[in-house]
Order: sequence, then structure tokens, then C-alpha cells
Amino acid sequence: MGVISFPGLGNISFHINRIAFSLFGLSIHWYGIIIAAGFLLAVLLALKNCKKYDIDPDNIIDLVLYAAPISIITARLYYVIFSSDKTYLENPLEIAKIWHGGLAIFGGIIGAVATTFVFCKIKKINAWNLLDLGLPYFALAQAIGRWGNFVNQEAFGSQTNLPWGMTGDQIKKYIERNYPNLDPNVPVHPTFLYESLWNIGLFVFLVWFRKRKKVDGEIFFLYMIFYGIGRMWIEGLRTDSLMLGSLRVSQILSVIIAIVGCVAFFWRRKLKSGKEAGLAYEPSGYEAVLEELRDNNKNETGDNNEVLNNESIEVTKEQSQNE
Repeated sequence: MGVISFPGLGNISFHINRIAFSLFGLSIHWYGIIIAAGFLLAVLLALKNCKKYDIDPDNIIDLVLYAAPISIITARLYYVIFSSDKTYLENPLEIAKIWHGGLAIFGGIIGAVATTFVFCKIKKINAWNLLDLGLPYFALAQAIGRWGNFVNQEAFGSQTNLPWGMTGDQIKKYIERNYPNLDPNVPVHPTFLYESLWNIGLFVFLVWFRKRKKVDGEIFFLYMIFYGIGRMWIEGLRTDSLMLGSLRVSQILSVIIAIVGCVAFFWRRKLKSGKEAGLAYEPSGYEAVLEELRDNNKNETGDNNEVLNNESIEVTKEQSQNE
């Protein structure tokens, strides 16, 4: 049973057991339940709205069946590659034991996006349109999943005197072990909460903007921009960052993702406006449907005019014969 408290908020405390229940001798952790709940909600929302984007629900399910296990594998590999823990070198079998902790969200994102592009290439589906559908819900799933870090007392930041600073028995042990010169009783930044709130805001913004996008892929690029900005700031507060020398790996990647997303967003907008001669742009799903309706209306109008003209000719002939 872990104890988590907020001294600056009237010393509010929570007594939380990491293990929710046991099933056939297997411990089911709250961390896994919370992440699974966020993931399931994202899938259900995508299935509910996929027809608006002319996407077959079966393709959503098929993609999830491929992307979910691949994302877990890439999230684990990302963590292991950049982790300073020598356990994985001394005991490689430990790499497969993901229930011991150690999944990096950036690795999961990379695996999921790569799987989506390959899947869409094989299925001949518009990958940009599919990503625009799913990314807002993915941001929501991330916001929910971060509360698994709260239960595990992980993904917290440096010490702070802000009123919402948190502490806990596991947090104190981590500080004593890794920062012996610091007072373990001083609260830390609840960076899991910062990222959860940031992702909720990102979810709301992306859903709002999705109805106003000009070209497919814009939601994906906006996700890259704003998630990258938020994660860059939050990662700077973390005490458990994966490091590459003296650099925070996720912070560097956040900057790169934000810049690439910004360039790609405005580049596709420029293609759409036709400012770059000889390059065509790919219209959004809504624009394609509207264009098809316009063409059908034109064809129907043309057919009706042809019928009226033929009838007029026949009437004229009859009048001439009568005269």
C-alpha cells in the first residue's frame, strides 16, 4: 500500500495499492488497467466517428490489432536502449518483463505511426485522413494513461514549493537513492498531472480544429507541434529522464517533432494554395465529398437541359407539320 500526499493542499493523502486484484495467481496492476481504459476509449471514439471520414470500421479494428503489440514492443525497446540501467545488459531476459516497468511513450508513438503508414499503404487507405481521425483520441488516451504514473509514484519532477507539490513513500525512496544531498520530504512537481492536463487541452483543440482543416494531415502535424512543445517543457522538469550523455533524449526528440510538424503543416498549406507551381495537393475527405456532389449536380443539370432541348425540338417539328 503506497501513500501519496499533497502537503500544500491541507496534507491531502491517498493510500493506493498498485495491485488492483489478482486473477488465477496473476496480479493485475492499476497501471495496466488505467492505460488499457484510455486505449479502449480512444478506439471506441474512433469507431464511432470513422464513417464521417469515409473509413471502414473493420480497418480501424485491423489496424489496432497490429499497432497495439508493435507499439508496446517499440515503447519497451526505446526505454531499454536509452536506459542507464545495466540490468538489461546483465540479464537480457529482463527486457521482456514489461510488468516491472519501463515503457516510453515516444517509442510507442513511433511504432504506432509507422504501423499506420505501412497498413494504409497495403490497404490503399489515405494515411493522413486516418491519422487525423485517430490522433485527437490518442491524445485523450495519453491524458488518461498518465494517471497510471500517479498510482506508481513515477514520472514526477524536481522539488518545488508550489502548493500542489506532491510526495509519497516511493518518491522519498527514489530521492534518497539517487539524490542523497536533497531532503526527501520536500514535495516534487507532479509532472504526470501537467502532461495529463496538457493532453486534455490538446484533445479538445484537435477535435475543434478537425472540422476546420484545409487538407488531410493537418491534425497529425498539429499534434506533433503541440505535443512536442508541451513535452519539451515538462521533460525539463523530470528527474527520471532517459539520457544520451548529458542530454535528455525525449526533450531533444520533442524539439525535432515540433519543428518537423510546423514545417510540414505550412508546407501542405502552401501546396493547397497552389503557390508552388507543378505540385498538387491532396484534398481533405470533406472537400472530396463536396466536390463529388458538385460534379453529380452538374451532370444531372446537364442531362435535364438536354432532355428539355430535345422536347423543344420535337414540339417545333409538330407545329411546322400542322402549319
